[in-house]
Parts: sequence; structure tokens; C-alpha cells
Amino acid sequence: MVYIRASQFAFKRFLQILSGAYQLKVGVALLTALLLVALLAPLLATHDPYILGDDLAAAPGPAHWLGTDGLGRDVYSMIVYGARTSLLIGVVAALISGIIGTLLGGIAGFYRGMSDKVLTEVNNIFLIMPTFFLILLVVALFGSSMMNVMLIIGLTSWVGNARLMRAQAMSLRERTFVLSSIAVGESRAQILFKHIIPNGIFPIIANTTMNISGAILTEASLSFLGLGDPNVISWGQIVFNGRTYLTSGWWISTFSGLTIVFTVLAFYLIGDGLNRVLSPKLRDNN
Repeated sequence: MVYIRASQFAFKRFLQILSGAYQLKVGVALLTALLLVALLAPLLATHDPYILGDDLAAAPGPAHWLGTDGLGRDVYSMIVYGARTSLLIGVVAALISGIIGTLLGGIAGFYRGMSDKVLTEVNNIFLIMPTFFLILLVVALFGSSMMNVMLIIGLTSWVGNARLMRAQAMSLRERTFVLSSIAVGESRAQILFKHIIPNGIFPIIANTTMNISGAILTEASLSFLGLGDPNVISWGQIVFNGRTYLTSGWWISTFSGLTIVFTVLAFYLIGDGLNRVLSPKLRDNN
């Protein structure tokens, strides 16, 4: 009975905290709209985004709500289908970054010693390295397929998560429940995956959510430079295709660029909201 009452109190407290997290609620609402667009793309699109039309760089109108690009493709339909590509790249790249950063940061902060020194130096190398130029180099060498883009972004953006997890692990390793686990004979690997990572993962969740917007921006930048996957439609690719029509067909790049801003804002609000909900210091200051 006591356990049930405690659970009810904790749930009510959690709902109370969520009710004040306006950033999180607005971000989730925006993300829900984006996900619905991505899932219902075949129903929402008015044209096939891959079919070339006769109306080249046509202005927005009844036939084409957001106009057409230089090849006669419907911009609205391209943006709707591009949501799938951009969201997939952002989520997968951020998950790769989160997993790598959590594991490396947890090992460095909990094991300490030589493991910490080596991983910290690797972290420092990635910090001083111009990451975007490294991504450009790898894409140029190994190709610009969507899988390569997701892997490269994920493998080069884990540094922030690793630093956060390392700090969490260094704090948690001195806690009583961790010392008790060591005393009863649990292995270091068991303690790391059963206690350290589960209790220190909350800042990583918030940071990884923000990293999704960073990955979407990176993919858009690659596509704008002509290094995106030419076989799929993405928002960055639409901006790239419309750069030569900025004076006569401003709508091509403008609407896709606004969509990128809208998406980045949604993930930033979610990440900031999660950070405020999961961080006691920020929560108490609200």
C-alpha cells in the first residue's frame, strides 16, 4: 500500500513538472506534426516528387501550392517526402552519437586510470578537429549515400555526449549504492550497465535530442554543397537545387529552408524542455 501511494505521488509530481515545461510541450506538438507529415506523405503529397513536369520554376498557385523547381517538380510534394529523409538521417545519426558517447564516457568516468586518459585524449582530438571538414573529406572518399552520411555524422558528433557521461560516471562511482555493489562482488561491467549508465543517462537523452537538429543541419549543409545522396529527396537538396533560381524562383529554396528552421526549432525545444524536466537545478529555478 505504501509503495502504491509513493508511486502515485511520484506520478503526480511528474505530471506537475511536465505541466510547467512549456518548451517541451510546444516541441512535442511541432514534432508530432512533422512525424504525421512524414508518415502520411503519400496521402498529403499532391504530385509525385520524382516526376519532371512541363512547368519549370512555376510560381506558387492552385496547381502547385509551393511552386515548382527548375525541373518542373512540385516543391510542396518534395518537401513532404523530404521530411522522411531528413528525420531519418537526424534520428539515426543522433542515436549513433548517443550510444558511442554513452559507452565511451561511461567507461572513462567509471574505470578511470589508463582508460580515462586514452579516451580523454581521443575526445580532445575530436574537439580540436574541424568536424565538418572531416565529414566532407570522408563523404568525398567513400561516397554520399544516405547510409554513409548517417554513419559519418554519428561517428563524429559523440564528443559532447561522452563528456556529459564521463562527468556523470565520475560522480556516480562514489555513491553509496555503487560502493555497495562493489562490496557484494558485482563486476565492473555489471555496475557500469546496471547502475552507472541508467542513472546517468538523463542529460544524454536531452543532449541527443538536440543533436538530432544538428545532424539535420549537417545533412542539409552537405546536400547544399552537392555532397548529399542524389537518389533521395531531402530538404538540403531542395535548397541546393534552388540556389540558381533565387532571383526568379525564390520559393524553391525559401520554403524548404523554412522547413529546416521549423524542424531544428522543434528538436531544440524538446531538448531544452527535457533538460529542464530531468535536471533538478533547472527545474527548481522555474
